[in-house]
Amino acid sequence: MPRLLADTTPLRVSPEYRRLWWGLGVSNLGAQLTVVAVGLQVYALTGSTLAVGVLGLCSLVPLVALGLYGGALVDAYDRRRVSLAASAVLWAVTAAIAAQAWLGIGSVNLLYGLVAVQSAAFAINNPARSAIIPRLLPATLMPAAMALQTLAMNVALTGGPLLGAVLVARWGYGVAYTIDLVLFGAALWAVWRLPAMPPEPAEGAEAGGAAGGAAVTTRRVVGLRSVLDGLRYLATQPNVRTTFLVDLCAMVLAFPRVLWPAAGVIYLGGGETTTGVLAAAFAVGGILASLLSGGLSGVRHQGRVIVWAITAWGLSIAAFGLVLVAVGRTEPSQMLVGGVIAAGVALAFAGGTDAISSVFRQSMLQTATPDHMRGRLQGVFIVVVAGGPRLGELVLGSEAAWFGEGWAAVVGGLTCVVVLWLIVRTTPRFWAYDARHPEP
Repeated sequence: MPRLLADTTPLRVSPEYRRLWWGLGVSNLGAQLTVVAVGLQVYALTGSTLAVGVLGLCSLVPLVALGLYGGALVDAYDRRRVSLAASAVLWAVTAAIAAQAWLGIGSVNLLYGLVAVQSAAFAINNPARSAIIPRLLPATLMPAAMALQTLAMNVALTGGPLLGAVLVARWGYGVAYTIDLVLFGAALWAVWRLPAMPPEPAEGAEAGGAAGGAAVTTRRVVGLRSVLDGLRYLATQPNVRTTFLVDLCAMVLAFPRVLWPAAGVIYLGGGETTTGVLAAAFAVGGILASLLSGGLSGVRHQGRVIVWAITAWGLSIAAFGLVLVAVGRTEPSQMLVGGVIAAGVALAFAGGTDAISSVFRQSMLQTATPDHMRGRLQGVFIVVVAGGPRLGELVLGSEAAWFGEGWAAVVGGLTCVVVLWLIVRTTPRFWAYDARHPEP
């Protein structure tokens, strides 16, 4: 079924990409394991859900603050070296998290600080790793590569939390963190084996150097000006800019995660078990879409696919809300199996459409952006991906307080669709985008 199953050509044609994909996939599994274990440890130390929520703030602030600057570093220095340095910091922080567990220190503030440092290193490492991929593969293989990246991440998001909870329950926090430390070695190995990737100059600089007969040098002063140059460049590139806007539209207006705990208690029954089932359904939808992504490699009008995928996303979230509205706020003592199945199907469809949208948004970003700007725009991508869902939780959480969780999902999903099409109407080039002739 070559047209249906995921296109594995990138894994076959590039040994460097194959090692990177496997290494990052294994390390991401460990990272998700630690995310769950840290949350469980903070709750065990404090007994406070609010204290666990502060972990998200400790992670988000450094990620947003350093995401843009991290991208500027990636454009100024050898990407392999930047990723190695950031990965070494991440490995050291993971070792410190494991050490505090084995030593029984039990300091919540220490965990907050370690998570903040971890997030800061990730804000530099992730743009570097993402900007490396277009240097390993031709542009025609970007959709296939992004589908494989999405598959690996969704597997980690599905298996990591489950494995983390089991390890903590059976052997404790130290074992869970130590396994993450070992798995992270796969990412270090994959990045270490990469060739050198010095920054490529802008086209104008390259032409000037050739005309003058002198070697082209890259300015390595990275500061606010470099970050602003990236933002100014983004402002002039309607297609790339629109990929960020439509993603914010989906995440800010219709991101449903904040509704799942209430769905498990007030509407569908089953409490934490139902919340876990809904989260798993969302992730499984993304996995299935990635596994069955073989036909995506030949898509030319990627902007249109993104628009239709996000439209389906909004309608799926609205359908999830309608399930809750139909069931009602009955606070059942047992799980309502039919309602959970219906809600799970809606969320699985949402997860699948989100995966498809992600594949083409990242493909457009990677192929339509010149190499000397990729790092900075990947930094913007990290800020959008990290900040959008957090804002979305605030928006839908507020709407749920006003008129209930079910109607919050319905209104959020339909509002997402309306705003999406208004954005598309103002950016006709995005609808006409042709992958054979990528234009930023």
